Amino acid sequence: MALLVACGPTPTEPPTEAPTEPPTEPPTEAPTEPPVEPVTVTLWFHSGRGEERDALNQILANFAAARDDIVVDAVELPEGSYNEQVQAAAFSDDLPCLLDFDGPFVYNYVWGGFMLPLDDYISDEMRSDFLPSILEQGTYQDGKLYSLGQFDSGLAIWANKAYLEAAGVRIPTLDEPWTREEFEAALAALQALPEVDYALDMKMNYGRGEWFTYGFSPILQSFGGDLINRTDYQSADGVLNGPESVAAMEMVQSWFEMGYVNPEPAGDTDFVDGKAALSWVGHWVAPGYMEALGDNLLLLPMPDFGNGPKTGMGSWNWGITTNCENPDAAWEVLEFILQPEQILVMTNANGAVPARKSALAMSDLYGPDGFLNLYVQQLEAGVAVPRPVTPAYPVITSAFAEAFDNIKDGADVQTEMDRAVEKIDQDIQDNQGYPINP
Repeated sequence: MALLVACGPTPTEPPTEAPTEPPTEPPTEAPTEPPVEPVTVTLWFHSGRGEERDALNQILANFAAARDDIVVDAVELPEGSYNEQVQAAAFSDDLPCLLDFDGPFVYNYVWGGFMLPLDDYISDEMRSDFLPSILEQGTYQDGKLYSLGQFDSGLAIWANKAYLEAAGVRIPTLDEPWTREEFEAALAALQALPEVDYALDMKMNYGRGEWFTYGFSPILQSFGGDLINRTDYQSADGVLNGPESVAAMEMVQSWFEMGYVNPEPAGDTDFVDGKAALSWVGHWVAPGYMEALGDNLLLLPMPDFGNGPKTGMGSWNWGITTNCENPDAAWEVLEFILQPEQILVMTNANGAVPARKSALAMSDLYGPDGFLNLYVQQLEAGVAVPRPVTPAYPVITSAFAEAFDNIKDGADVQTEMDRAVEKIDQDIQDNQGYPINP
């Protein structure tokens, strides 16, 4: 420590008298600063599966242990009505700082002016560490990034290896996936096995909702169809009800008519109980399937129905709302949630694809030699197709899910697809085409 010394003229004679002591006064205490109150960041999240809730609670506890200057006020809302509650809060100016939402629903919130862009917060280094699919999901038509997630997702075919061998079915690879002809021949051969009640589990127990769009719109895309014309997102006519999409849904309808798929499963156990030979579903079943089937479990790529194999992508992600009084503090919380170590807390619990490359490198399941690495390969190889980047998405998914529900029950495919197009196009028209800057 440096000492400061005062300089002045040297006295020529010593003093002849002792100096007089100055009067003493009681020492005064330095004024104390009032304690700094921590900043509160409000956070809403959906009440998903139990292991996801537990993981998020652990991550928030980790944040609380690391930071005492920011307090997170977390509120859990029921998943079934989550989007409706968020919409109601948005219009009543009552949104929290941090919000999680299912992938493509972010675009409607952005269009409504409820979300802040994250571009000024995220560093170039952090951005480059995210999977391209995560950045694509969070980027709106104005080119700005509005959301980031801890994990991505994907579809694949889970298979009972013993059943494939018994039926003489080729095991496909990402380089050589099943063609339509091979896949439907496999369904017939597997259905013929005496041990098999249903060749294919399509998770009809999930019910009408986002699963129908996430899980089965990739079939449209593998046929060359889609949910909407993506050149300008102004109409679904000629695309959702076009010949490719109609042919795709006629094929799916035939699977139900042939008895390959259980239209009303009593629960979620047809595959793990050995009643179904194949399971068309995503990563989230991995822990249970791996435990139930062990070495008899295979993870296979999506079939190629003519326009290349396609899979869904995207999942729950986070953004900062325009209601937030302290977005800098909200970013501090979000940045912590998105740390690779915290991502792995979540993905080790829910079996999802870690959203950052650095987290992938630390993952036993998703690393280069991991059992679930196929999901990463599909995301990197362009097999994954994002759901439409448009504020009209809530209506798109609702209309398609209703059409699919009716089609599986035997309704006329063309009629159902035409009806879905009418609903989608009417919504776009009612909102003047959803201009980017309304």
